[in-house]
Amino acid sequence: RWLALKLIYRENGLLNEINEYLGCDILKNPAVFSAVCLAEESLAKNGITPDKYKDMTVSAIVKTAEETAKSVVTVKNAEYSETDRRLDRFFTGKFTGYAVMAALLAFVFWLTLNGANYPSEMLSRLFSFIEAKLYALLVRWNAPDFITESLVFGVWRVLSWVVAVMLPPMAIFFPLFTLLEDSGYLPRIAYNLDKPLKKCSACGKQALTVCMGFGCNAAGIVGCRIIDSKRERLLAILTNNFVPCNGRFPMLISVITMFFVGVSGSALSSVTAALLLTAAIVLSLAVSLLVTKLLSVTLLKGEPSAYTLELPPYRRPQIGKVIVRSIFDRTLFVLGRAAAVAAPAGIIIWLAANVTVRGESLLSAFSGALDPFAKLIGLDGVILTAFILGFPANETVVPIMIMAYTATGTLTDFDSLSGLKDILICNGWTYTTAVCFILFSLMHWPCSTTLLTIKKETHSHFWTAVSFIFPTLMGFIVCFTVKLISVIFSF
Repeated sequence: RWLALKLIYRENGLLNEINEYLGCDILKNPAVFSAVCLAEESLAKNGITPDKYKDMTVSAIVKTAEETAKSVVTVKNAEYSETDRRLDRFFTGKFTGYAVMAALLAFVFWLTLNGANYPSEMLSRLFSFIEAKLYALLVRWNAPDFITESLVFGVWRVLSWVVAVMLPPMAIFFPLFTLLEDSGYLPRIAYNLDKPLKKCSACGKQALTVCMGFGCNAAGIVGCRIIDSKRERLLAILTNNFVPCNGRFPMLISVITMFFVGVSGSALSSVTAALLLTAAIVLSLAVSLLVTKLLSVTLLKGEPSAYTLELPPYRRPQIGKVIVRSIFDRTLFVLGRAAAVAAPAGIIIWLAANVTVRGESLLSAFSGALDPFAKLIGLDGVILTAFILGFPANETVVPIMIMAYTATGTLTDFDSLSGLKDILICNGWTYTTAVCFILFSLMHWPCSTTLLTIKKETHSHFWTAVSFIFPTLMGFIVCFTVKLISVIFSF
């Protein structure tokens, strides 16, 4: 009977296995083919589509199991699941499900943005204090200037930037993410996104890895292990980078606030910034779905696999376990990986800014060489250079830009957004530049930590290269299109 149900599904994966086992095509058997066609006609006459038929089959199995359980299990409250069912009608409803998802996303971002500002500022001040003491200590030890400045202004400053920028948002975002997971809501997100992902020939479980990618793309890629199909797992890995990670939020927030919200710092501006950031995230999700579909009809052709997702009951999160899991298992793990890559990158960035050839720093020469190409995609050579040097850690992109624009030779923070906006405008930034910067932040190569994780998960140089090339090409094409439109319509 189970085989008969699967034959009516026309499930290609199972049909291939049956045909391989039997040594012939089972649907070429006249009796089998006639019976399958008769069943399909019967379903069609009753207005039952293949998707509806699958849902009805699964529902029938669950209801039968539930009735069987009720016949042998006694419960005090016969309406024990009614509350969950009412909540599901709201959280997974046809009209309310996506709206609630977007609202929750905006709320989580708002909490993360507002909650991370003060801790980030405190950490920055602490690291600046330690930096001054470290510099004084090395000077007292008569260390050569090259060693002192490369260690303090290179390694230490980049490392402290990464920690100060990444730690507070992750310490807020990951517990919030774990709360949603522990309460039973995350599987509802997978349920809501299952249909759009199925249309892209992907797996609904990819939605969970997308959620993890908001914290860190490397963590999201490791989370792709929950997807059983190798093809669909690859789809999830290759498209996870389109989801902006925690490291890209600061530069997105800064540019959105300066050019599209205002720098007043009022409650309304923080809400507007959160809504615009949510809109940018929704755009990145749409691009991720588009790329998934494109890959599924080219490099990774195939049918989406079927899976049964059991929605767990809603439950009260265990706060203690949430804090332990989110801080130790996720936040510190991801931060450690990023710091390990950022430390050696600090020396490279410092050398690029301080080693001169014919009176010009390598950073200035490199950005000047890239400038003509960067102008074609609505950016400039400094922005593109900052993204390239920010390959080890996206958090360093903005300070590298400031360092190049102001020619200071060391990573420099900005005192205020209004001061940063003045620097950017003086160096030729327009609204088109801001839009292209946001789009390129969403669509460019993965950071080094993510790329190393992709190599480890796929065991393939080819797929690692694809994961680097594909988002980069998308970013160039989209930014070039925006620049072209702005030239045509002169804005």
